[in-house]
Amino acid sequence: MNTKKPMSLTGRVIFGMVAGILTGFAIRSLFADNGFVDAYIVNGLFEVGGKIFVASLKMLVVPLVFVSLVCGTSSLKDLSTLGRMGGKTLAFYIATTAIAISLALLMGSLFQPGSGADLTAASSFQSAQAPSLGQVIIGMFPTNPINAMAEGKTLQVIVFAVLFGIAISAAGKPGERIASFFSDLNDVIMKLVAILMHLAPYGVFFLMAKLFTGLGLDAIFNLAEYFLVLSGTLLLHGLVTYSLMLKGFTGLNPVTFIKKMKDAIMFAFSTASSNATIPVTMETAKNRMGVDNRVSSFTVPLGATVNMDGTAIMQGVATAFIAQAYNIDLSMADYMMVILTATLASIGTAGVPGVGLIMLAMVLNQVGLPLEGIALIMGVDRLLDMIRTAVNITGDSAVTIIVAKSEGALDEDKFNDPLAGSKEESVALKQTEA
Repeated sequence: MNTKKPMSLTGRVIFGMVAGILTGFAIRSLFADNGFVDAYIVNGLFEVGGKIFVASLKMLVVPLVFVSLVCGTSSLKDLSTLGRMGGKTLAFYIATTAIAISLALLMGSLFQPGSGADLTAASSFQSAQAPSLGQVIIGMFPTNPINAMAEGKTLQVIVFAVLFGIAISAAGKPGERIASFFSDLNDVIMKLVAILMHLAPYGVFFLMAKLFTGLGLDAIFNLAEYFLVLSGTLLLHGLVTYSLMLKGFTGLNPVTFIKKMKDAIMFAFSTASSNATIPVTMETAKNRMGVDNRVSSFTVPLGATVNMDGTAIMQGVATAFIAQAYNIDLSMADYMMVILTATLASIGTAGVPGVGLIMLAMVLNQVGLPLEGIALIMGVDRLLDMIRTAVNITGDSAVTIIVAKSEGALDEDKFNDPLAGSKEESVALKQTEA
């Protein structure tokens, strides 16, 4: 009798990630100039497999956000709850971003990663123009909600879903029938998320193998101090800041929180996309953490769009690095301006492609630092972006739990249950009898 316990999803994803990294390094070392391997394995199997995995996750984002948020909003008995919840969520997101940029500037000033660096050879960098805050607010309201869904404009989908959910709540009996339909549809979509999570080890393997086949470690060695200070600050914020906030505002165990975030963190690390990770983050918050859908359906998609603590940390460390490399002294007033600019820019550039570099260009312009410095640090940005994304979704989840606790929408028994979510994540196709 075989009593061997099957490997958990987390274990399989870690195995896929490590195997992918080792495979990538092996191909880079042994088959660097092999045309067949490059064409059919690296740019064939690995690239196609990885892109299909990410595309499959993104495929679920719009239907999951829309359906889940309609369910959550339509279940609210009092519209003031939505305003109160939204205010709390934005306040926490802005606060964590300000803390993140402050911590980054402190670490950058303390460890001086740019001292002695030579940026004179850096190529020029042209940043895209950032939209004004007014334009972003106007752009949140869709003229065509179907088009907004087709183009994956998350903020517009959120606004339409909230309005649609409010209308369902106010529609009486017809609204109750529609709400019941959306509730069933939400369960089906969450099961689809579970199916994709079980395919994750293969997708993660392809992504890691493709990335580390082409990732040049020379850039990391050349910018070792910058890389270590930035990655260290990201980990400090992700593990310490959120843990202290969670313990302080909810009294819950931060270790339990981090353990339950493992799968979502690995998804975020592999895809380097907060939006692509939304389905897994929402599934984790709802089924593993015990957060009520009316909270998680609102806070997680909003956080993936406007909460960019990891990116804000990059702004702070990069600003300190570039200032030190060019021997430009920043005053305390300059540092305060960096904190203010980066915090507001994280909201003002929400949902804009290439948001990280746009934000950094805005910050550098604000304190008179040369944009050319961006060109050099871009060499290590891909790997750091993976860590930033993991920090971002950890922050989204921490704020989600804090808001849920304050609204009486958190099942603490489920949060403390190490097996919570295993039933919902299982996939069993029913057999029909002949």
